[in-house]
Amino acid sequence: MHDYPLVISPLSRSITQDGYSVRLEIYRGPDTGWTLEIVDACNNSAVWNELFAIEQAAFDEALRTIRDEGIASLVG
Repeated sequence: MHDYPLVISPLSRSITQDGYSVRLEIYRGPDTGWTLEIVDACNNSAVWNELFAIEQAAFDEALRTIRDEGIASLVG
């Protein structure tokens, strides 16, 4: 296994809605697309299988999911 530094997007942030809080984690390896991971208060996470070409696309997908499915759908 190789250790390499992750690039953390400045778009990563916490979001609270309807009494639930999650952390949007948007990151990539040195030569990869952007990964979207959403982590709840108990450290349960949902990671998207697809990589995003740009970090804004990952952020937009997170907001779309919260808008369309509700933040509770991301809390384990």
